Amino acid sequence: MGAGQVLVVGGANMDIIASAGQALRSGDSTPGSVRWSPGGVARNVAENLARLGDAVGLISAVGDDAPGHALLAATRQAGVNVSGCQLLIGAATASYVSVHEPDGTLALAVNDMQVLERLTPASLEPQAQAVRDAMLLVLDCNLSDAALGWVFAQRGSAPVFADAVSATKCLRLRPWLAQIHTLKLNRLEAQALSGLPVNSPAEIEAAARALHGQGMAQVVVSLGAQGLYFSGATQRGWQAALAVPVLNTTGAGDALLAGLVHSHLQHAALPEAARFAAGCAALTLTTPSANHPDLSAALVAQCLNEHATR
Repeated sequence: MGAGQVLVVGGANMDIIASAGQALRSGDSTPGSVRWSPGGVARNVAENLARLGDAVGLISAVGDDAPGHALLAATRQAGVNVSGCQLLIGAATASYVSVHEPDGTLALAVNDMQVLERLTPASLEPQAQAVRDAMLLVLDCNLSDAALGWVFAQRGSAPVFADAVSATKCLRLRPWLAQIHTLKLNRLEAQALSGLPVNSPAEIEAAARALHGQGMAQVVVSLGAQGLYFSGATQRGWQAALAVPVLNTTGAGDALLAGLVHSHLQHAALPEAARFAAGCAALTLTTPSANHPDLSAALVAQCLNEHATR
C-alpha cells in the first residue's frame, strides 16, 4: 500500500441474509429467501469508496477458508487494495447472519467476529508504514481496544473517520475521541457515547454538542427513515432520508460513511456531504446485498437530482 490512499481498518465478513416472505413468527419457521454476499463494515466502506472512484486499501483478517478467499476476491475485483488483509490458517472467516421482515427491516442478527481478535498490534506491525502514509483513515469498532490504540499511535496527520458499529463496541473509542475527525453513529450509539438521552431532535443536538466537547470536528447521527443529523464546527442541520423502495437495510450505514469520506476528499461542505451520503445510503437500500454493484458519483448525482424534482 502506498501514500495517497484512503486506508480502511476493521471488519470483513460474509453476510448471510435471510428475507422473510411473510411476517415473522417467533419460534416458528418462515418461508423466504437466503443469500450470501460479501460484507463487514470496513470492507463495505472500502468497496463503496472504490466504486466512487477513490484509491482505497483495506486492512482486515479472514480465515484461510472458502468464504475468506471469496471475500478477498470480491473486494479486490471491486477495486480495493487487499494486500494488507491477513489470511489466517485455522481461523474461520467472520460471518454476519441477519433476518429481515418482508419490508426489509432488520428483525435480528448474529455476528461471529472472533477472527478479528487476531488483529493485534503485533500482527498489524507490517502495516505501520501504510497507516502513517494514508491520506485518510477509516476505522470501525470491530477492532479491539489494543488494535485501535495501535492505529492511533501509528497514524500521522491524516484525518480519522470512524463507525461506531454498536452501542457496546463504540465505547472502545472513548480514549481516542479527541483524535477523531468525523464519527458516524446511530441513535443508540450516540446515547451510549454521550451519556445523554436522544429521544427528540433537541436531545440529539445536545448529544452531538457533548461529543464535540470531547474533541470531534464532525458528528453524523444516522436516524434511518428519519434521515440524519450532521454537526460540525460551523455547520449543522438535518438531512431527510430519500424515499426509495427498500430491499435490504444491511450496508446502508456503511454507504453513508463512504459518502461522507468521499465528499471530504472532494472538499465538500458538510451539508453537501450529508446530502451526497444520504444518496449513497438510499441507493444501497434498493439492492439485495450490502453494496450497490453500480454505485458511482454519477449515479448518486442522478439519484439526488431525481429526488430534487419530485
